[in-house]
Amino acid sequence: MTPALSRRGLMAGAGALIAAPAFAAEPVSPAMQAVLDYVQGQKTTGFLVVRDRKTLTERNWTLPADAAQFRAAFAYETTPDGELLEDVASQQKSFVAMLAAVAVDKGLLDVDKPVSGYIGAGWSKAAPEQEQAIRVIHLLNMTSGLDEKLVYVAPAGSTFFYNTPAYAMTKRVLAAAAKAPLETITHDWLTAPAGMTRTEWRKRPAALADVGNPTGLVTCPRDVARFGQVVLDGGRAEGGKRIVSEAAFKAMFVRTATNPAYGRLWWLNGAPYTIRPLANRTEGPLIPAAPADLVAALGAMDRKLYVVPSRKLVVVRMGQAAPDKAFDQQLWLRLAPALGI
Repeated sequence: MTPALSRRGLMAGAGALIAAPAFAAEPVSPAMQAVLDYVQGQKTTGFLVVRDRKTLTERNWTLPADAAQFRAAFAYETTPDGELLEDVASQQKSFVAMLAAVAVDKGLLDVDKPVSGYIGAGWSKAAPEQEQAIRVIHLLNMTSGLDEKLVYVAPAGSTFFYNTPAYAMTKRVLAAAAKAPLETITHDWLTAPAGMTRTEWRKRPAALADVGNPTGLVTCPRDVARFGQVVLDGGRAEGGKRIVSEAAFKAMFVRTATNPAYGRLWWLNGAPYTIRPLANRTEGPLIPAAPADLVAALGAMDRKLYVVPSRKLVVVRMGQAAPDKAFDQQLWLRLAPALGI
């Protein structure tokens, strides 16, 4: 197996009311080693577990020679700490959810206002009256009633359909509402306050087919963990300063009526049933083996950010698509005993 790359610790400043995650891994138990063996065998490039702001384990692995297609589409530079910068695919949606919450706080965004009120009419292929009924909240909870070609299929709010091209309009809405580029508001409202120094939007390469969302969020495991810590801390940055209000923060995790496993661009565990992307309804929670209060930012190629408030836990996984199609469940079947939960 490929050896893990070297790591260096980054400690929070003294006196912080809420310290950033300390990236200095503790000794690995046999149970945690079993977790690491599993994730390494699942084409993982980065894996990070932080509990109560202490890193329990952190590993970064190099891409194999046969990963040329992934490298061309998703991979960028490697940081001095050995982390691969990657386009995290639809995991970006949960970052945008936070930006939308901040925009609401600033009085720039009303989620009950029609999308056309921000970006003008004709953004979809629906009839004018059908399009006018699609509000920003419908983009955030995947109930626009449009298909992936933005053609009208059902009344807005009536059905859940995981629709990336419709979601991408949210980025346009935010830029229009803020009268500033998405890159600027992402830096000023989120990444700078959260200490996420290696996260930015980049135009996707030709190798990644355009699915109606031409910009990717490029980041690394530690920055994703910092974002997770903001969520774990209820919307606060290091030092205790609020990035987002309590009310706007909580609104992100209100279950959608047509899919209780989904909030505002966040996946939610503990629901009685789940509707996954490109899948029919299945009975039971998103990840049965995980704690019920888990929330997740998920992207293609099994990009994972799991946040578990009851356990003060942040888990990040990056890399290629896992060969195990039940990766979420199988990871948590191993991770739960390793963490004593």
